[in-house]
Amino acid sequence: MKKGGKGGSKTLTGLNFEEKVDLYRLLEKIPGYRLKKSKIRAGIDVYFEEKLVARCFRKHEFYKFLEENNVDWKKIISRKLLPDDAMLVIVRDTLFIIEVKYQQVAGSVDEKLQTCDFKRKQYLKLVTPLGLRVEYVYVLSDWFKKAEYKDVLDYIQSVNCHYKFNELPLTWLGLPLKKSN
Repeated sequence: MKKGGKGGSKTLTGLNFEEKVDLYRLLEKIPGYRLKKSKIRAGIDVYFEEKLVARCFRKHEFYKFLEENNVDWKKIISRKLLPDDAMLVIVRDTLFIIEVKYQQVAGSVDEKLQTCDFKRKQYLKLVTPLGLRVEYVYVLSDWFKKAEYKDVLDYIQSVNCHYKFNELPLTWLGLPLKKSN
């Protein structure tokens, strides 16, 4: 990811992120994928070759999903967490919390990276009644490859959270890819 450079829209194996991220548009660019807003359910349904493979939620949509499933978040946690994006990968029974952190100069994001363990555990409390697992992943810009972030990146992994640089491979999420001929 270079300032003024081209993004990863040509890739067909993952979601390539840039400064302005729209998970939905990235998914729709991948062959075989189609997104559809459900009329009766929260979020966006994600289809691969006409089979429902995932559901995506932004911010408050996640709490509508919980409500649909008779989970009263107020009885479980004391304050809402609003995910940038949450993706329920159906075949894995796993909710991925996807937080994109794009930096080009030093700033407050540094300390936010250290909150993943707490947030992952809060989301886990919310979805345990549904039999779901939680994976918390940061998609980071190259800024975070600097040596000064080594301790924070090590910490993220030590608390069973994840980070990827600039992209999120579909296979890592457990999502299918179109077979090449």
